[in-house]
Amino acid sequence: MKALFLAGGMGTRLRPLTDKVPKPMVPVMGEPLLKRAIAKVKAYGVREVVLSTCYRADYFATYFNAVNPGVRLCCVTEDTPLGTGGAIKNAQQFFDSPFLIFNADIVSDIDYRKMWEFHKEKKADVTIAVTYVEDPTAYGVIEYDSAGFARTFKEKPKAHEVSSHYINAGVYIFEPHVLEAIPAGRPVSVERETFPRLLAEGKRIAVYRGNRYWIDLGTPEKYIGLHRDIFAGRFSMLGADFRRERFIGLGKAQVDKTAVLRGPVYLGENVRVGAGAVIGPNVVIGADSVIGEKCIVENSILWEGINLEENCRVSGSIITAGCSVPYGTKLIGRIYTDTVQEHTAV
Repeated sequence: MKALFLAGGMGTRLRPLTDKVPKPMVPVMGEPLLKRAIAKVKAYGVREVVLSTCYRADYFATYFNAVNPGVRLCCVTEDTPLGTGGAIKNAQQFFDSPFLIFNADIVSDIDYRKMWEFHKEKKADVTIAVTYVEDPTAYGVIEYDSAGFARTFKEKPKAHEVSSHYINAGVYIFEPHVLEAIPAGRPVSVERETFPRLLAEGKRIAVYRGNRYWIDLGTPEKYIGLHRDIFAGRFSMLGADFRRERFIGLGKAQVDKTAVLRGPVYLGENVRVGAGAVIGPNVVIGADSVIGEKCIVENSILWEGINLEENCRVSGSIITAGCSVPYGTKLIGRIYTDTVQEHTAV
């Protein structure tokens, strides 16, 4: 089984977290989201992954050259953004059998094996995963019939135009012949152009409803919300299941015997926590970070390589990779990065 991840977006709404890091590579529970997504598809039997990249394409190549994703992986780069359809068409050479497609900024609990079985059962040309939302006006809405096949697509309908609350969840299965319906060499939206064209040509687009959890990491608020959901056990990730444990990563960290941990807490590899520090609840500390003596860290997400000097307090905040936070600093409800001169409130 093969999979294509659409990872070319700039992540503008997620800034400043994406100033230096492509959106699919922002860390979730201490690991890049895309690395976690690849681990999930591998668990479902995917052995070949294609990354469609554009913004900061070099970042993906550098990272995965150094870190083995556990699957055969290659990158296809767009010189200019081609949209969802254009990016899929640009990777056509890699797919001669049915394949999975993912928007790389989506997190969900979709069972890909069940979706695959549904696709085959329906003898569909395309299968689209959908999710229910109360307010679909910011999304692509899909209407479907009683047999589970799409009838119409509406992109970001106005409130009075809403006729369905099921939206495109950003996960698809394509039969390879569908790629012939996508023009090459120009931007194409599958939602606005390809899917309506397929319907007009009489192709079968199945609609799969099979998730309880879904979120797109479009904003810092949603990024924080995903971590809250994981800590609360509303969603679990491979390697970060707080329904079973209160502390993850303790075995690979160095925690002073006088420090206090208040779960749930996630500690990356080689984290060091100094004497008298209080960590938690709801804290992620990325790999190779140092938490100084008598620091207090709560309800916060620290990326890798952080140096938190003594007597700092961090609450409700995000600190991005490689930052050094001076002695006695208080960060309350802030995003702290080395690219932001003044602290940015979330």
